[in-house]
Amino acid sequence: MSVMTSPSVFIKELVNKTCEHRYGLSLEPWQLSLIWSFTVSIYCIGGLLGSLAGGPLGSKFGRKRCLWLNNFVAMFGAVLMLLSKTAMSFEMIMAGRFLYGINSGVSLSLHAMYLIECTPWKLRVIVGVTVGFFLSLGKFTGQLLGISELLGTETLWPWLLGFSGFTALFQLLTLFFLPESPSFLLLDRGDRQACEQALKQLWGNKDYSRELEEMLKEKVNLQGVRNYSVLELIQNKTVRWQLMTIFVIFTTLQLCGANAVYFYSFDVFRAAGIPEDKLRYAALGTGLCEVSTTVACFTIIERTGKKALLFRAYTGMSVVLILLTITVYLQTQVSWMPYCSMILIFLFIFFFASGPVGVTPPLPGEVFAQPFRPAAYTIACTLSWAGLFVLGMLFPIIVEKLDYFCFLIFLFFCLCCTIYVKFNVPETKNKTPLEIAAEFEKMRCKPKLKNFTEKKVSGIISYETKL
Repeated sequence: MSVMTSPSVFIKELVNKTCEHRYGLSLEPWQLSLIWSFTVSIYCIGGLLGSLAGGPLGSKFGRKRCLWLNNFVAMFGAVLMLLSKTAMSFEMIMAGRFLYGINSGVSLSLHAMYLIECTPWKLRVIVGVTVGFFLSLGKFTGQLLGISELLGTETLWPWLLGFSGFTALFQLLTLFFLPESPSFLLLDRGDRQACEQALKQLWGNKDYSRELEEMLKEKVNLQGVRNYSVLELIQNKTVRWQLMTIFVIFTTLQLCGANAVYFYSFDVFRAAGIPEDKLRYAALGTGLCEVSTTVACFTIIERTGKKALLFRAYTGMSVVLILLTITVYLQTQVSWMPYCSMILIFLFIFFFASGPVGVTPPLPGEVFAQPFRPAAYTIACTLSWAGLFVLGMLFPIIVEKLDYFCFLIFLFFCLCCTIYVKFNVPETKNKTPLEIAAEFEKMRCKPKLKNFTEKKVSGIISYETKL
């Protein structure tokens, strides 16, 4: 996504040249803005479709196979991007963006699912953070490659847009050396021997008896139970609070104000006296801050747990949004106020990267058991893409009408998520889905009923067998 900012001038120029060459028309500014907006937002439409397809495809064909085949979608999109300037066709960029979106939608759900299912219980918290880390790293890499000293030039910008094809090729080659998800092999295919071989290939000759025992216990509970569809998951009352948690946290991830902060960062940096030609390097600083904070999250999360990280992060983000509204309002009246705003921007990114970025992506795989997992990831990713698309369409209007007071809208979502996490979300660190389900039940039941055992919960949670 971050690669579109740098070559935007060149892409708009290509749109104008294409229309003049084909139709002899010079586009009005509003027409050019409309085409540009559609070119950017079609990525979200592709992502939404990809997220809807990712869960069912992963259940039917396996996580690894779907991830492997999905790389061809990105590579084809990259070819369209690379040839768009030569063919003088901005429609090829639109088609490439759409294919990139489908690839991202499928990958976002299946990659997190595959990663969680291949990881030992004691490492799942740390490994889950890597999803957010590589998302941040990808965003920063796009910003870095987009500077004029690298690929952000009039000659090389098609290579910038097509760079994702090389990462897809790299994944295509490396997936050959990885096994299928052990959990999928045992629980969906019923192949214990293949499951043990996959565990041995992943973890070597180490002791994986606990993980195998947990999977076998889950397999016993799931005898005769098929994977749930999205509609069946929504209708299932036994996982209502898990589903509500996914809805609240994934919706807030897109509506927490991160995009607004990044949007206003250029104005703040400009007001702080940073020269116009240096603003892109200041933007690189925000990306680097996000990446480095996500790295630091590895050392913090084992000690604090995911619930504490989310609660502290959204609390900090809420405070920063209040202060940022005040400082941006006063930056034209007080000479030193832009510097306060600049500090607050980096502080907001610090809180955002230390909590939501690292904790949110793997959450559906932790709170839902195997039959619910594909549908849960489908819902979570759909919420993310739909939120991103709606925000992309409405944010320019919100900024035009409310200006810097738009932060107050995002403050509302951050505060709501903070309260919800505090009172309705249990700690998930080093716990199985059954144990987490028991914690959800304890939090929702009266004190005298808080003696639920994992065995009782496993009988309740829509392992309502034999449908």
